[in-house]
Amino acid sequence: MSSTFTVLNPNYRELIVEKVVGQRFMHHIGFQLDLIEPGLVTAGMVIEEHILQQTNFVHGGATATLADLVMGFAAYTLVAEEQVVLTADLRVSYLNPGQGDKITAKGFVIKAGRKMIFCEGEIYCEKNGVLTMIAKASAIMSVVNLSDIER
Repeated sequence: MSSTFTVLNPNYRELIVEKVVGQRFMHHIGFQLDLIEPGLVTAGMVIEEHILQQTNFVHGGATATLADLVMGFAAYTLVAEEQVVLTADLRVSYLNPGQGDKITAKGFVIKAGRKMIFCEGEIYCEKNGVLTMIAKASAIMSVVNLSDIER
């Protein structure tokens, strides 16, 4: 997958690790990046009580957050140092209830443009050693120059 994309920032891994430090919600839910490659990011977390809804399945909002994070970071691997990505559109299809011990999330770029990056994501739960896809997602990430952002 990495051979099909042009990397504009050779320090993309360091940039993403720096972004993770600032993602307070990721730390709260225990989300940890596993793999960072051009156009591809995987991550995981242990399923704990604070991300469950009332019937003890992983909350849909937590699932959507995981999908958004891995797709956004996959897009980040392909932008220049002076650019950021912002989620412009996020769609999540919930396929199965989230239950088990661990969640694994995979985000990957489908097409990278100058202004928009199209991504897909897959979220899996592991229970008794068996992976079940609980959600499939797609997103459009908007590429924004840092100099254009009002702070």
